[in-house]
Amino acid sequence: MNQTSKVYVNVLGIASAVGLLFWLIDGYFEFIFFHQNLTFLVLEGPETLMESLVFQVPMHSLFVRLSFVVACVICGFIVAVFLSRRKKTEALLKENEQKFRALIRTIPDLIWLKDQNGIYLACNSRFEHFFGAKEKDIIGKTDYDFLDKDLADSFRKHDAIVMAKGKPSINEEEIIFADDGHREILETIKTAMYSNDGQLAGVLGIGRNITERINLQAQFIQSQKMESVGRLAGGVAHDYNNISSIIMGYTELALEKIEQSDPLYDYLMEIYTASKRSTDITRQLLAFARQQTIAPIVLDLNDTIEKTLKMLCRLIGEDIDIKWFPKAELWPIKIDPSQINQILVNLCVNARDAIANVGKVSFETKNISFDEAYCADHVGFIAGEYVLLAVSDDGSGMSPKTLDKIFEPFFTTKGIGKGTGLGLSTVYGIVKQNNGFINVYSEPEKGTTFKIYLPRHFGDIGLTTHEDDLEIPLSRGELVLLVEDDPSILKLGERILTVLGYNILSTTHPTEAIQLANESPGTIDLLITDVVMPEMNGRELSEQLLSHHPNLKVLFMSGYTANVIAHRGVLEDGVHFISKPFSKKDLAVKAREVLDDTKGYENFSAHQKSLNQGDKETSEDSF
Repeated sequence: MNQTSKVYVNVLGIASAVGLLFWLIDGYFEFIFFHQNLTFLVLEGPETLMESLVFQVPMHSLFVRLSFVVACVICGFIVAVFLSRRKKTEALLKENEQKFRALIRTIPDLIWLKDQNGIYLACNSRFEHFFGAKEKDIIGKTDYDFLDKDLADSFRKHDAIVMAKGKPSINEEEIIFADDGHREILETIKTAMYSNDGQLAGVLGIGRNITERINLQAQFIQSQKMESVGRLAGGVAHDYNNISSIIMGYTELALEKIEQSDPLYDYLMEIYTASKRSTDITRQLLAFARQQTIAPIVLDLNDTIEKTLKMLCRLIGEDIDIKWFPKAELWPIKIDPSQINQILVNLCVNARDAIANVGKVSFETKNISFDEAYCADHVGFIAGEYVLLAVSDDGSGMSPKTLDKIFEPFFTTKGIGKGTGLGLSTVYGIVKQNNGFINVYSEPEKGTTFKIYLPRHFGDIGLTTHEDDLEIPLSRGELVLLVEDDPSILKLGERILTVLGYNILSTTHPTEAIQLANESPGTIDLLITDVVMPEMNGRELSEQLLSHHPNLKVLFMSGYTANVIAHRGVLEDGVHFISKPFSKKDLAVKAREVLDDTKGYENFSAHQKSLNQGDKETSEDSF
């Protein structure tokens, strides 16, 4: 029997009993006052009374008694209906209250309610974790019972502001949870609560965890700052490379004219050494700005690291032990091998400087994959398949404040004269240029680990070559057309090429270069052209010349990467490039390489033909 049926049975039973009771009482009094006296009742016995009350009822009394019984039953039914509905309403309210309380308790935000005096009236489960106590133990107490005075004063101050204004108030607070000690940054919304008669009842508070949002905002701001600094660095490096080309080139030519015993020779060597150092700095800036020109090949990272280990051992010294943990069957990656060397050298130098005396640096590689679900929970990770390069040291480590700035150009914790602050900037730029990402894990006095993730490449592994020739390759009588819009660099190029034995045609204007090529009595073997020029860029010049001189070889030069010859700094097969500033040997080796490169020439010529056939938009993307 359900609750409603019980109500009906109970109420109707009571109503019927009341009606019957009235029947008996009415009959009893009628018997006494209108029919017999008490002596007769005693003499005749109770049977006569029962007959008189029940069976010998006058007509008018029967009507009255029946009417009253019916009225009692009807009233009982009405009361039963009312009580039944009230029971249902109470049950529904209780059920809704339980649901509401369950809802409030399961909301991931902190929720609490205080009265005007700061006494807690209610809270949810998340808030219980904050105080490290159950709701029943929190109700009736204040902030001062759970928090230190300064924080409790702060909370009460904001409560007072909200109650005074009568409007919601939003502020950010960093709190420590009492149950496990973890920290969270909360966006707290407090609003004044009023009773039905409009009187102030207290303060309702809702605290939402915005720690991840704050971290993402900080990362975004840091990323924007890095991009801005990168653009600035790239522009500075480009302009400075042109100046360095002249300083280094003419100093090198002057050194060849002076005997080593001459006092001027040492002065010139100091100038040349300084210009080389400045060149290294600008190249690091270009690497950070992702404007470094690269020629990536498909390689095995384990093999590349193996070839570099001996050099790294000499670099960091005998007191630091190198541990190497290669993973077998490593996926191939596509990257310029020189960039791997740059990464390893810069990380090793930083590790060496972080280790006070004796220490250890370890290298580890392995295959790793991240799915979307993992990346959603780990800030900075990108879904895909990667080859991991981890470089760890047991040095002094870094504080969180230092970690936020380590990839910024010229930021360094080293003493004056002990570092340029470009090592990690270079690593950052290289990784980004190759579509990878980098994470750093470090604690003071516990060492540092750099984890670099480079995208897996599907393709055959290529061969790496190293140019270690001691002799500078000379001309074999070839004719070179040199085009450079800067007169000083043009004159320097002419002198270097002349010393190398090449026949030279030179100009600062691309249109004049076309005219010289058409009027030349001999066959032009090599075009050396700057990439960015006022009238037309180097690629457009090479297209026009190749249309009339199909056997022409082309070498581009520039102080920074321009996308007219490289897409995001990555050269296509057959495209040859030399970065400013360059030495006489650099130019001699590169010129000889281009002139002897039949395969690259065929690839480049095919590419230029596709441009001439009108598919320029697609071709520019491929560059």
